[in-house]
Amino acid sequence: MEETSREAVATAVQRVAGMLQRSDQLDKVEQYRRREARKKASVEARLKAAIQSQLDGVRTGLTQLHSALLDVKDIQGSLADVSKDWRQSINTIENLKDVKDAVVQHSQLASAVENLKNIFSVPEIVADTQQLIEQGELLQAHRKLMELECSRDDLMYEQYRMDSKNTSDMNLISIYFEDVQGLSDELAKQLWMVLQRSMVTVRRDPTMLVSVVRIIEREVKIDRRMVDRKKQSGFIPPGRPKRWKDKMFEVLEGTVSTRIEGTQSVTREADKMWLVRLLEITRKYVLDDLIVVKNLMVQCFPQHYDTFNRFFGLYHNAVSSRVKELAAEDLEANEIVSMLTWVLNTYKSVEMMGHPDLASECDINALEALLPQDVVDDLLSKYVKTFTSNITGWLRKALETDKKDWQKETEPEADQDGYYQTTLPAIVFQMFEQNLQVAAQIDGDFKEQVLKLCLKQMNTFLIRYREEAVTYKEEHLRDRQLPQCYVQYMIAIINNCQTFKESINSLKRKYSQSSEPTDSDAAIERTLSEVAKEGCQFLLDEVFLDLEHHLYELMTRKWLTGSHAVDTICVTVEDYFNDFNKIKKPFNQEMTSEALRRVVVEYIKAVMQKRITFKNADERREGADRMIKEADQFKFLFRKLAAGEDTDRLCGAIAAIAEVFKLTDPTLLFLEVTTLVSKYPDIREEHIQALLAVRGDASREMRQMIIGTLSENKVTYSAVTQPIFKDIAVPTITNTMTSMTSMATAKLLK
Repeated sequence: MEETSREAVATAVQRVAGMLQRSDQLDKVEQYRRREARKKASVEARLKAAIQSQLDGVRTGLTQLHSALLDVKDIQGSLADVSKDWRQSINTIENLKDVKDAVVQHSQLASAVENLKNIFSVPEIVADTQQLIEQGELLQAHRKLMELECSRDDLMYEQYRMDSKNTSDMNLISIYFEDVQGLSDELAKQLWMVLQRSMVTVRRDPTMLVSVVRIIEREVKIDRRMVDRKKQSGFIPPGRPKRWKDKMFEVLEGTVSTRIEGTQSVTREADKMWLVRLLEITRKYVLDDLIVVKNLMVQCFPQHYDTFNRFFGLYHNAVSSRVKELAAEDLEANEIVSMLTWVLNTYKSVEMMGHPDLASECDINALEALLPQDVVDDLLSKYVKTFTSNITGWLRKALETDKKDWQKETEPEADQDGYYQTTLPAIVFQMFEQNLQVAAQIDGDFKEQVLKLCLKQMNTFLIRYREEAVTYKEEHLRDRQLPQCYVQYMIAIINNCQTFKESINSLKRKYSQSSEPTDSDAAIERTLSEVAKEGCQFLLDEVFLDLEHHLYELMTRKWLTGSHAVDTICVTVEDYFNDFNKIKKPFNQEMTSEALRRVVVEYIKAVMQKRITFKNADERREGADRMIKEADQFKFLFRKLAAGEDTDRLCGAIAAIAEVFKLTDPTLLFLEVTTLVSKYPDIREEHIQALLAVRGDASREMRQMIIGTLSENKVTYSAVTQPIFKDIAVPTITNTMTSMTSMATAKLLK
């Protein structure tokens, strides 16, 4: 207490010190004192009130405890009186057993009297009920059946109450009413028959279906009442509970399953389109039935049955089971496509479960998948495997057919622009298009997968196509007279490459979501380019085989004295290129440029082979003039053939060499050669040596001086400029002898 007092004093001192920190606050001391006095009075008042409240509560609690004690004593006395009275009444209850038995017997007799009329009329009622069932009057039949069952059940119940162990009397009642159970079973059969034909019944006579549902609802209520009585008394009549409502749903489920399973009218052996027909019939049946359920059958069932959704689920489960059975069969590729298209697309589309007439009643997004994903994946895998095998066979067969066309004696067909072509690209891409259209119906990802597979097979096919084109060329070289239209069909092969490329790009734009090039795309484009370029090379080889003899005449004495070799070369090239105009761009342009290059290179090779050595200035001038004239002929020809911008430069190489030959002052030869080298930096020392040798008047010292000076001042050529002399070899003495022998042989053959 003292410590508390000290703390209070210390707190008060602290507060007073806080109030009187300045001298001007001393004037307010009286004011502070009155305020603190009011606070003190307020606190004391609250304290007194709290103490008074606590005292009142304690007083009230004591009063209630005293009252409770008195009540307990009264109850204790009452219980003692009850116990005493109960002991005295035991003998009295035992004396009332006879009265109890009499009451039970009276109750049974009263029940018997009440049902006496029905008991004597049981055979008659049974016969009437049987007749009503046969006539289809199901409601009236059920009403009489309920009367019979009620009489039987009441008698059995009273017998059970009187003596549950007396089985003989219970059996007697059962034997007397034995026909009742038969009537119940017969009526049930009629009910199930109506339910099995519910889709037909609800269209023709919906009242019949309503009667069936009413009967079943009655039985549900009776079942519930009998089960409740069993809980109280332990007795339940024979045949209860009937559970006709559960049986009704089982019958409806079986009816739906039977309807779905019965849609298959044909087999694969009888009709290749059996699965398509089956799925279409299933679609039509399910849609028609669900529309009937929505518009008619829902009105025949109580609302709490949720009839439409129940039938919707039954049809979904039945279709799912049927589809799983079909998926387990050994389906062919086209059947797998039909199945998956129907399952993944048609089923939930507006053509079936998503039909506008059903949309307001169900949520198709809540439906489970008809087929598990692993089954779908297995079917897709099987389809891909079969498709791969089939497409390999189709491509092989298409190529074999195209190869037979190559041997024809008639030219291939031309497109609307006049370019030769065969039917191979159209056949191949028609196959691809059909399969991609089918794959697109199944799934977007699967469509991409099939497209990749098609492109992969296309690359393999093009490699085989290339090999067959090479074989075609080799067979032709063994006998150049066969086949007669070799050139035209080789042109068609080249054009097919361009068609293939365009078709592939078209397929990718149409069926691929990605525009990024793949490794397969690069491989296909590379193979197509190789096939086309090799085809162009084969055609040029054909041209130069015909030009070979005339090329041998260039830069020979015969050429110098007036040969028509170049005229023949130009006419032959132009004649061939009339056919080569049937080659599509860009290959025709590339081929024309390559033809020009090869002609110029062969001409320069003739110079480098030193087939002739000019004897004097007149021969050099005459030869140079002829070379310039022939260079102009080549230039005119290939400009006409649109060889490209490089025409002047290539033909100019011949004219530049001619200028070296035409020079009359040998002292200026170095300048002329230097000019030639500056124009064509890829020219080598051996080329200069050959040119000077053909000229015939350059001394050994002059040749060495020119070569030495050029070696010291080598000119580098740009890689952008296509070289001419790079691949032209200058023959050695041995090669020269061989060349001369070949020329002699050619002359003898001529």
